[in-house]
Amino acid sequence: MKIGIVGTGMVGSAAGYAMALLGVGTEIVLVDANPALALAQAQDIAHATPFAATVGVRAGDYADLEGAAVVIIAAGVSQKPGESRLALLERNVEVFKTVISGVMQAAPDAILLIATNPLDVMTFAAQRISGLPPERVIGSGTILDTARLRHLLGDHLGIAPKSVHAYVLGEHGDSEVAVWSSAMAGSVPIVSFAEQIGRPLDQAARALIADQVRGAAYTIIEGKGATWYGIGAGLARIVRAIIDNERTVLSVSQVNDDIEGVKDVALSLPRIVGRTGIIANLMPELDADERAALKHSAEVIAGFSSKLKF
Repeated sequence: MKIGIVGTGMVGSAAGYAMALLGVGTEIVLVDANPALALAQAQDIAHATPFAATVGVRAGDYADLEGAAVVIIAAGVSQKPGESRLALLERNVEVFKTVISGVMQAAPDAILLIATNPLDVMTFAAQRISGLPPERVIGSGTILDTARLRHLLGDHLGIAPKSVHAYVLGEHGDSEVAVWSSAMAGSVPIVSFAEQIGRPLDQAARALIADQVRGAAYTIIEGKGATWYGIGAGLARIVRAIIDNERTVLSVSQVNDDIEGVKDVALSLPRIVGRTGIIANLMPELDADERAALKHSAEVIAGFSSKLKF
């Protein structure tokens, strides 16, 4: 099954590399405004496939996306010194108009998977520009934030992260919400689990872990300039869920009619993901503080989305 990637910088190429190593899809086509970059990334990734899975990797243009089941959009522009976030968003909307037009002409049946930041606002923009049903425009959302939370909780509890069932909801950004009230380790509420093994998760410990999740990107950016491996793997995970029709639950972003009274906003909730895109949306049990925090996160995102012009 063919997968397209538009934008082959660090995030797009990391996604392609992760999919090639994991054997996600049968063909990966890389498209970039700089064809030489797309070609170099495609060749570099292809040279790794003899050590891993049999996946074809090549560079191309929009026409080569014909028949793609999923197209990852990781294209965008960087913020200029002194530029406001809204001005950056408006420039990225113009980029998306060109990119999505090219994608839709070649692969009108593809599911769009958005990886460009600010993620939730750009997911909203992609859905509006494409005109696709919201369930076919998926933002990578808090899949990475959720992975970071599970990793840190696994470290704290001394268990495998895969045994931790906890989610980060809302914005992929500073207003994200780590949900504790429904978090589990195995089949045990996570606070109870922590008490039983002598590694308590009191309010201070939970606040510290949530801060570490929220600040992870800043730490990584300070050290090496940007993040790409974690989100590359997250994008590969979403693509696999789609093309294999897994119907698995992932914390991804989609435009919602209403979240806590905030209309028309893209943010992350646990969602069932399969071949047709997002099959169902789930709302975990939230306490009053978490519900208020999710509403605030929705308001932050909507504050920018509502100002965009299409």
